[in-house]
Amino acid sequence: MAIATDAVSKQFGSHVAVDDVSLEVPEGSLTALLGPSGCGKSTLLRMIAGLEEITGGEIEIGGRIVNNLPPKERDIAMVFQNYALYPHMKVRDNMAFSMLLAKRPRSEIDERVNKAASILGLTDYLDRYPRQLSGGQRQRVGVARALAADPALLLFDEPFGALDPVTRRELQQQFLELNRDFHKTSIFVTHDIHEAMRLGTRIALLAGGRLETIAAPAEFRRAQGDEARAFLAGLEDC
Repeated sequence: MAIATDAVSKQFGSHVAVDDVSLEVPEGSLTALLGPSGCGKSTLLRMIAGLEEITGGEIEIGGRIVNNLPPKERDIAMVFQNYALYPHMKVRDNMAFSMLLAKRPRSEIDERVNKAASILGLTDYLDRYPRQLSGGQRQRVGVARALAADPALLLFDEPFGALDPVTRRELQQQFLELNRDFHKTSIFVTHDIHEAMRLGTRIALLAGGRLETIAAPAEFRRAQGDEARAFLAGLEDC
């Protein structure tokens, strides 16, 4: 399912967080939203998810304008940096929760939970609580929960940002393999240019709330002017 934003903007009082952004995310692609803290990338993602109202423009998912649709009607799953797991629920129940709310058959829920757990190496942890897991394992649960729900769209808000470099690299590789297997339309927010280059089939660069450029990784650096190259160099130094 493809995503398109048409002149989307978001203001908080007099502050313009997202400024007239028009972006197309083709079906089955993984678009990395790249930029420094405060550039509007997470706000844009939250507007696509329906977690943030837009000030202007239109958001289209699968050919349908969704400006006024609540998140549960947009067929999305979102993975956050802070895991967002329920501490009183075991891993199995965390993964099943959204499907239980949607009143899916129990047999289907169990099948999806077990499949996602197997893919992400979590089968032996299904009966543990989040507090009994490492940071990398908790993030795997977050990704597995999103996959188990089988949404049309997957949205990731810097999911690996709080992890140590070794675990982050391992999860990036696993993420690449998952994306190849599932071919889900995905948007991945990151401030790390190396992560964007490694994971994205397309990279959208945001600065000051505006979309500066969008290109495939191989074309990305060549597409920049002097000012954008200096900006990217600053990201690499962060």
